[in-house]
Amino acid sequence: MEDDSIIIKCMSCGAKNRIPRQKQYQNPLCGKCHRPIFRGSANIRPVDVTDLTFNDEVMNNPGIVLVDFWAPWCAPCRMMAPIIEQLATEYAGRVKIAKMNVDENPMTAALYSISSIPTLIIFKGGRHLHTMVGATTKLEIQQHISAHM
Repeated sequence: MEDDSIIIKCMSCGAKNRIPRQKQYQNPLCGKCHRPIFRGSANIRPVDVTDLTFNDEVMNNPGIVLVDFWAPWCAPCRMMAPIIEQLATEYAGRVKIAKMNVDENPMTAALYSISSIPTLIIFKGGRHLHTMVGATTKLEIQQHISAHM
């Protein structure tokens, strides 16, 4: 059986914790000190989703998920990437931040009529709540996320 987990060092006490990959965005508690493993400066990355994993990662998630539909050749998408990374860290444990490469995942992109990128879609409990098309500010994204929390 393949172990799909990672070892993460607690930022509070230094203990090593084995965390399933699909739970790393949820800001788990340390097994030793029982504090959140990640703190504000942790480098939590967005979850990469594909046509095959979209339902599990996004639609079956009961909470809020922000999906960034992007492509590597898109300059505005590359400009948004650091903002998306920051949001993943800042919202760890509260909002799942995901990225989907539309060139590699055309089925989901077509399902949501993604014709311009970057496109950001907010889902909650598998429901499509809000769409933002084009490069935008971190503040604007945060305002839309907050409106649905």
